[in-house]
Amino acid sequence: MSTVPPESSALLAEMCRHLSGLLAAGASRVTMAAGPVRLEVEGGGRPAAPAAVAPEPAAEPGLAVVAPLVGVFYRAPQPGAAPFVEVGDQVEPGQQVGIVEAMKLMNPVLAERAGRVTRIAADDGAPVEYEQPLLLLEPAGGEVG
Repeated sequence: MSTVPPESSALLAEMCRHLSGLLAAGASRVTMAAGPVRLEVEGGGRPAAPAAVAPEPAAEPGLAVVAPLVGVFYRAPQPGAAPFVEVGDQVEPGQQVGIVEAMKLMNPVLAERAGRVTRIAADDGAPVEYEQPLLLLEPAGGEVG
């Protein structure tokens, strides 16, 4: 463990605040870095409640659009706005289908393949894990995952 310069203590406090939320959501390995401050925690998370565990992508047919990182999933660009996609919508590769917020940064979630949304697998505002399925697509034109 290294010491933190006084000018970085506020940044470290902010990182720890976000870290506690990620660990409460069940994360077991987290690495954060900002400027001269780097924080790594492994094995400190507690398992998420069984009701919060997302189904495995293989549990249902289709292609999963997964979380690109650990954070909070949002279905719309801002509170009160229409969701990026709904069940039944067609999506194209590169189309934004959601947002994952991590450390106050809004990271777009993009569809990698074309298809029709068959299921929204993560709730709006819910904590998500890396590669957790967020929505399922029925492949366009009989494409297989």
